[in-house]
Amino acid sequence: MTYGTRRSAAIAAAALMLHALPMPGLADPAPPAQRVPEDEIIYLIMPDRFENGDPSNDRGGLTGGPDVTGYDPTHKGFYHGGDLQGVIQRLDYIRDLGVTAIWLTPVFKNKPVQGLGDAQSAGYHGYWALDFLDIDPHLGTKADYKAFVDAARAKGFKIYLDIVVNHTADVISYRECPDTGCAYRDHAEFPYSRRGGLAGAPINDGFTGVGAGGQSAANFARLTRMDYAYTPFVPEAEKNAKNPAWLNDIAYYHNRGESTFKGESSLFGDFAGLDDVMTEHPRVVQGFIDIYGQWIDEFAIDGFRIDTARHVNPEFWQAFIPAMQARAAARGIKDFHIFGEVMEFDPGELARFTHVDGLPSVNDFALQKAIADVVAKGAPTEQLAQVFRGDALYKEGEATARQLVTLIGNHDVLRLGRTLRSANPDASEAELLNRTILANAMLLHSRGVPALYYGDEQGFTGEGEGDQPSREDMFPSRVDSYNDNRLIGSTGSTAVSNFDRQHPLYQAIAAMARTRHADPALRRGDQVTRIATEKGPGLFGFSRLLEGSGETLVVFNSAKEPLSATLQVETASMDWKALHGECAPRSAAPGSYRVTVPALGYLVCKAR
Repeated sequence: MTYGTRRSAAIAAAALMLHALPMPGLADPAPPAQRVPEDEIIYLIMPDRFENGDPSNDRGGLTGGPDVTGYDPTHKGFYHGGDLQGVIQRLDYIRDLGVTAIWLTPVFKNKPVQGLGDAQSAGYHGYWALDFLDIDPHLGTKADYKAFVDAARAKGFKIYLDIVVNHTADVISYRECPDTGCAYRDHAEFPYSRRGGLAGAPINDGFTGVGAGGQSAANFARLTRMDYAYTPFVPEAEKNAKNPAWLNDIAYYHNRGESTFKGESSLFGDFAGLDDVMTEHPRVVQGFIDIYGQWIDEFAIDGFRIDTARHVNPEFWQAFIPAMQARAAARGIKDFHIFGEVMEFDPGELARFTHVDGLPSVNDFALQKAIADVVAKGAPTEQLAQVFRGDALYKEGEATARQLVTLIGNHDVLRLGRTLRSANPDASEAELLNRTILANAMLLHSRGVPALYYGDEQGFTGEGEGDQPSREDMFPSRVDSYNDNRLIGSTGSTAVSNFDRQHPLYQAIAAMARTRHADPALRRGDQVTRIATEKGPGLFGFSRLLEGSGETLVVFNSAKEPLSATLQVETASMDWKALHGECAPRSAAPGSYRVTVPALGYLVCKAR
């Protein structure tokens, strides 16, 4: 029996009664050359977990057990076999969802396995790069990547490359603690460690107390390789493991021990043991400009997502980003979109990185948290309004806010389905589906560039703690802790292929995408809050305003009963049509519009 036939018809019918969908074919996206960043709908894919198009590369050309090849499809922390050919095979599935841009987690050649004992896992996710100029052989070859780019571009997709600058794979060890991560040491600790006031191994005798990471570029010429908190070394077998070759020189790393993610260690410490690159060094700055400029030159990609952007010094981004924008312009790429990962939930903190670091855009984790709190946990909808009030704080204000990459989940946070189930243990399956559709409606109609996370459209729930449970397989999984998950909107499981276009979430998201593509105001319009609740669940509404397009009013109801309200609208907006739900055909008076929103439902009303 196929996944599609096992899908619960009762669940789907209950949801679709509340979320009546626009007719298929409402609108197709414009050609890529005519689209600015806020016109896109992004689909985030972890290739190893998406589709296995070429089983011959499952072990990455290596021989031996999982501790050598990294391949163990029964273990959630190892390679499972997905690859670039698999993504190519599923491009129509992605396109039919309404997606216009594809973001793959890093495709660079990774260290296959890191860690010891129970902490051992593989580089299936792509963030442990050894060779920044080649494709991980578990995913394919450069020819496969070119084939993916060409096939995707032929179907109208833009391509975003996930890049890493903060760190490389874990190759460097420390003499003082060769088998475990050394604790971070800063200059304030140094005098006490010399007198034995700190527990653990002594600081390297050559450590000056300032450390390589604290020096200005003008002083790099006088630094020695002994100016670290510990004594770094590279095992003989890995002395030339990295590419380009300059990455093999320990002088280009901070070598300060494990980050505490506080104070200076946020910039100079090792991220979970990964080798922290000295991004203050001019050679490093130019080296990464050369690396990622080559990817632009060779593949004409359309933008970068920057991993761990907050853990790199601002001066690096101030040099790197203009260089990449110029490189893209020289290649003829318009509107090159760069957005950084900054795991902050306060709009003011997020905005700071657009001012100080010069990041053009960031992932909007503030909105991600607000949507989860409102839809799953019953928080007042005023929490959403607070996020949007922060739009003025970004550099260039609301224009930048419209290019923030928004999300309700990704590979580093809990899936929304996991939060919904844990926060609503007594909810029916129909209610959980309705809440999930509501969250996606908030994502796809609000300002910003929505990024969908693979599997969310199939009701994946990522049950379990940490990030690995949220990285399930779309092709038939052999991981027991994935296959016992209860999906949303389906009675199926991850033990079978999950590319069901009839799934109620897939259908609902595709309909929302068509509405977004059809209405320029939903993509490019200013956003003005019209209603929010200060206590408990209730209505949240806003208008999207774009000159020449008219007003689009969107109203959500996070309560479990229908709610009505009279909202302020533009005085010129008198006659209305429904883009979703039941909209009154005419305003009660100039500037006054009455709405009734179903329980856990939403309306999209367009002024004629």
